[in-house]
Amino acid sequence: MIAHLVSFSDWIIPCILLFVPLFAYYKGISVYDEFIEGAKEGLLLTWNLLPFLIAMLSAIAIFTNGGGMDLLQKLLSPLCVKLGIPGDVVPLALMRPLSGSGSLGLTASIISEHGPDSFVGRLASIMQGSTETTFYVLTVYFGAVGVKKFRYALWVGLIGDAVAFLTAFYLTKAFF
Repeated sequence: MIAHLVSFSDWIIPCILLFVPLFAYYKGISVYDEFIEGAKEGLLLTWNLLPFLIAMLSAIAIFTNGGGMDLLQKLLSPLCVKLGIPGDVVPLALMRPLSGSGSLGLTASIISEHGPDSFVGRLASIMQGSTETTFYVLTVYFGAVGVKKFRYALWVGLIGDAVAFLTAFYLTKAFF
């Protein structure tokens, strides 16, 4: 039975890619013209978002390379020690709201150093999966629709990230 599911799953995407244009053609929709129009809109959206992305990535680089990340980690370290949070996940907690790829790299590093079944490895995995790249979301999505005043959304996102990190720690501690 599993072999039948695997062969079905191998064919589902090609079937969808074949079915959608054929159905559109059947309905009288010019598939090629719609594709070109969608590509134009995608390029225009990318062009409009590019300044926001460059600004965000520049700010992240300045913050991390300028020592802001290290300073923030040193400031939070005594609180983390009191709460029992391992120091290895503090950089992940600080990087995750800023950069998805940077935090994924930190998670991979933590897992390769401590192992996937260790407390720290499980905590890093849960932290990675339960939080959001808040600054990226604000930059891309709010920039796409032209929202300029996002102060409250920023605070709500960062508070949500902090709650998610603490919840991930306590749930990992409770279950593992």
